Amino acid sequence: MTQTQTSPAYPTLTPAELRHPDSLKWTLYADDVIPMWIADMDFPVAPPILAALRERLERGLGYHQLAGDRVLDGLLREKLATHGLSDLPEGGIAMLPGVVPGIYATVAALTQPGEKVLTMTPIYHPFHLSITGQGREVASVPLLDGPDGYEIDWDGMDAAAQDTRLLLLCHPHNPTGRVWTHEELEKLRDLVAMHDLSVLSDELHADLRFTGAPFESFAAAERVRDRTITVTGPCKAFNTAGLGIGVLIGHDAELVKKVRAAAGGLMGHEGAMSVTMWQAALKDGGPWLADTVAYLRANRDFLTDYLRQHLPAVKFHPVESTYLAWLDLRDFPRAGDMQKFLLEEARVAVHDGPTFVPEELKPQAQGFIRLNFATSREILTDALERLREALA
Repeated sequence: MTQTQTSPAYPTLTPAELRHPDSLKWTLYADDVIPMWIADMDFPVAPPILAALRERLERGLGYHQLAGDRVLDGLLREKLATHGLSDLPEGGIAMLPGVVPGIYATVAALTQPGEKVLTMTPIYHPFHLSITGQGREVASVPLLDGPDGYEIDWDGMDAAAQDTRLLLLCHPHNPTGRVWTHEELEKLRDLVAMHDLSVLSDELHADLRFTGAPFESFAAAERVRDRTITVTGPCKAFNTAGLGIGVLIGHDAELVKKVRAAAGGLMGHEGAMSVTMWQAALKDGGPWLADTVAYLRANRDFLTDYLRQHLPAVKFHPVESTYLAWLDLRDFPRAGDMQKFLLEEARVAVHDGPTFVPEELKPQAQGFIRLNFATSREILTDALERLREALA
């Protein structure tokens, strides 16, 4: 990895540095546990962001541009155009205090209690929780474990879409790490149009890709633009989950307004420092992000080689995006309580597979884990050695 002024020396990170009292990730478990569960990176914040935040403090912390920050709006429009989301209308961008509130608001605005909402599982858990928690039902279509990665069950999607009005899409996909190809997106667009579905596309991990092609938003095709709400934010790419902010994006300004209004004042608004952080990330964070993605790619490759050499019974596909590996440990004796076993025997904390599926599918997800590899190579190596010894 190229070391520049904007790229911290990630290999020097130590648990002692990271285990500070403000970190949920590093304080939830005992001091001898390596935490590889919640989705934030162990890496320091990009220097341009830190500089911008310090400067912002000198200007006071009164109300910021709550009607919409013009600087951030312009930067976002430039960025989104590179994903195929060009020509956004006035009102086509609405700020949020985070991406998850946008998922909940979309379900609330575009469906009624008792209705089914379509999604592919396993899935980032706020997807199914936003459905069941608001009195809707999950129309779940499990992904297929193909020879080269997880695949969409097209027959299952077609059948499940018959009596739904909304698709919740995760692109890139969390937890499997898939980046849906142009061909897959086109097929999904056809399905959406045929069944007259609205779409929520969560594109939060778009900047953490290991594929060479430019990112293609689901709504990049004109035929699905007016039926799609896209949500995204900076917290994954720039490791700023503690500064909550997100955005609703759509080519139908009335649809954006309807979704944003569904939460009313319950949702609150984005914070002043969050706006400054995102501005700095979009303006000056590119070099830091490129170096970070390169380091993550190397960690992904190291993880892949290690598992294939030392733990061949672990089934997995190298992720195309995110810093989250979806591992199948169902062939091991303790598959039924794998997360608990690894915590107690390996002293490594991972996310339990059943977290990522609705209630009725939880037994099928036992033995899967999601492992966060966004840490130093030294810490990653220690964790993998612990897993090797425990699983042996």
